[in-house]
Amino acid sequence: MPHYSPERKEAILKKMAPPHSMTVAELASQEGISTATLYNWRKAARQRGAVLPSNSATPDNWSSEEKFKVVLETAPMTEAELSEYCRKKGLYPEQIEAWKTACMSANAVSDEQSKRNQKASKAEKKRIKKLEAELRRKEKALAETAALLTLSKKAEAIWGHKDEDE
Repeated sequence: MPHYSPERKEAILKKMAPPHSMTVAELASQEGISTATLYNWRKAARQRGAVLPSNSATPDNWSSEEKFKVVLETAPMTEAELSEYCRKKGLYPEQIEAWKTACMSANAVSDEQSKRNQKASKAEKKRIKKLEAELRRKEKALAETAALLTLSKKAEAIWGHKDEDE
């Protein structure tokens, strides 16, 4: 199993990051390294906080987690620092601003969704309670019918069959 220097790993990881945004398959064939190794390196780099897109080379198709990491990275930056960051990563400041807005509005959507879920849950509980009450009523009626049938069979066994015609 070959051992790769940290410098080489970082150079390859930079090729995965924007603006190059090479796929793991492309890098594997270009560098002669297995895809499993490259996936492991990418996973480790992400755990250290690096922004490495998963499947898509275009930033608009990045996962929400990757976009959120970029928003967090760029939040304290000045306009000049943001511009430099965007040039390095192959992004546009407008994209980051749109992602930031989406992140901030996600909480509002989450609150609305939570309220809708609570209302739906309350309605479901009410429906379940009604169905359980109906089930109890039907079980009681069934038990009463079974008891009457049993009593009628016992009475018939004791006194014999009683004809309506006689």
